[in-house]
Amino acid sequence: MSHVVSINVGLPADVEWRGRSVRTAIWKRPVSGRVMARQLNIDGDGQGDLQGHGGVHRAVMVYQLASYRYWEQVLQRTLSEYGVFGENLTVDGLPDDEVCIGDRYRIGGALFEVSQPRVTCYRVGIRMGDSRMAALLVSHRRPGFYFRVIEEGEIGSGDEIVRVEQGHEKITVVDADALLYLPEPPEDRLRRAAIEPAFSPGWKQSFDALLTKANDSTRIGGLAAIAWPGFRTLKVADVVSESADVKSIVLTAIDPPALAPPVAGSFIVLRAPHPNGTGTLIRSYSISNAGEDGFYRISVKRGTGDGSRYFHDSISAGDRLEVSAPRGSFSLQPGDQPIVFLSAGIGITPVLSMLHQLVAQRTANDRDVYWIYGARNGAEHPFRPEVLQLLKALPHVKSIIAYSQPRLVDLQGRDFDVSERISASLLQKLGVPTTAQFYLCGPAGFLSGLIDGLKGIGVVSGSIHTEVFGGGTSMTPGIAPVPQKPPHAPEGEQGSGPTVSFTRSGLAVRWSDKVQSLLELAEACDVPVKWACRTGVCHTCVTALIEGQVLYDPLPIDAPANGDTLICCARPTTDVELDL
Repeated sequence: MSHVVSINVGLPADVEWRGRSVRTAIWKRPVSGRVMARQLNIDGDGQGDLQGHGGVHRAVMVYQLASYRYWEQVLQRTLSEYGVFGENLTVDGLPDDEVCIGDRYRIGGALFEVSQPRVTCYRVGIRMGDSRMAALLVSHRRPGFYFRVIEEGEIGSGDEIVRVEQGHEKITVVDADALLYLPEPPEDRLRRAAIEPAFSPGWKQSFDALLTKANDSTRIGGLAAIAWPGFRTLKVADVVSESADVKSIVLTAIDPPALAPPVAGSFIVLRAPHPNGTGTLIRSYSISNAGEDGFYRISVKRGTGDGSRYFHDSISAGDRLEVSAPRGSFSLQPGDQPIVFLSAGIGITPVLSMLHQLVAQRTANDRDVYWIYGARNGAEHPFRPEVLQLLKALPHVKSIIAYSQPRLVDLQGRDFDVSERISASLLQKLGVPTTAQFYLCGPAGFLSGLIDGLKGIGVVSGSIHTEVFGGGTSMTPGIAPVPQKPPHAPEGEQGSGPTVSFTRSGLAVRWSDKVQSLLELAEACDVPVKWACRTGVCHTCVTALIEGQVLYDPLPIDAPANGDTLICCARPTTDVELDL
């Protein structure tokens, strides 16, 4: 009979790790006597990062005594204390390859339900003193799992564990973990997982995304299926003024093959000699049309930077530019939910290409579409006639144009609808449903404020899709926030290895063997990055590899798609250019 060996709890604390402060409750210690298992945790326990851990579906972490013995052999070390894997319950029995999602167990006075496998997390590596652990738990198929508390009650060491109900789809913890983290998940199993009622919403959303990917033949990872390696020379077919401060550059192929339509929302990277005569100018721009007739259009707002000045003042029809293949992850999601396009300024470009796609796809015409755009005034409102024509082609559409500083010649009701900035309250007045899919692009301040506002009115994070111009923002779970510095060369002696170019940040530095990965180099340069496991499991750090080759150490659990790289475990073998 399975039973509880140890109950372990711990409260969040700050620990030093690689010169930074990490908020974590990974240090769990055994407790004696009986304790209450409550909806969110066990008495005396807590979670340091409530984005990745905790909540009703991750209330109690379970790990097995047999797995302790297994890791002692693999790691050749003694594990003399329970709780070192961050688990609340160390149990004898309940192996991951037998326990199913949705199984319910009576322990003492409480009733629990298996809700999901462990979330891969770098903190278990901190606790174990072995950074490989997040990847090893997945690759060795011993992740452990979470309980949801169905009935609160007292539990204690020695309590028997009795299964009282089996999960609906009979998907084991090991199989569930493999579906999310291992390569080529079988589609039939993904469909079963997507309908298992006990899975947490986050895991269900992930399975839905994997099903969409499995059925989507138009993309290969971060590249469109029309991808070419590195850069290709294209010709400037036309230069068009769209507003007082926006110019469009229309590109076409010089030689076969012709440019095929990209995935709407994609961006391309342009490379040109730097105007000052030294170095190379590299900039990324969203495609603002549908790529029809073999033409890609990018639209550039005049600013103070070298890139915008170059493309406004130095490019003419007939010029040639080196251009990457279309890439990116900002794209329309399938389904029949309403679609809300929210953009400001030059952020209109990727959502405009999506609007083109909707008009071209007649099957999408039954969806409700909301077009909400903000500009300073009519002089700085690009693509107005084009957007109006596209919106007229859709039967179920509502539109709001907001000018923050209208001119005297801008007439409300003719040129714009409201004289205010776009906000969640404005969306509520328009009657935008919170169940819609939201696509946002614009300045960083516009995005951060609007995202917070959308969540405040009940929009779930998974329905908010964003594209950020520039370096974007970092996602560093559990790391204490510090003021963000502009990207810069790493301190101290510079490396002598291949050149690593961070395209969005406008920075190029030499690789140094003092760092272990491209992620660590980016961090040393204060380039904004996103990561979670740091061991090639979760793909949070996946980044478009615009050009160059990398070597993985350690090898990722699932290799990234063509055109992408996992910067957490990648090292350059040639000069590389990254979309960071």
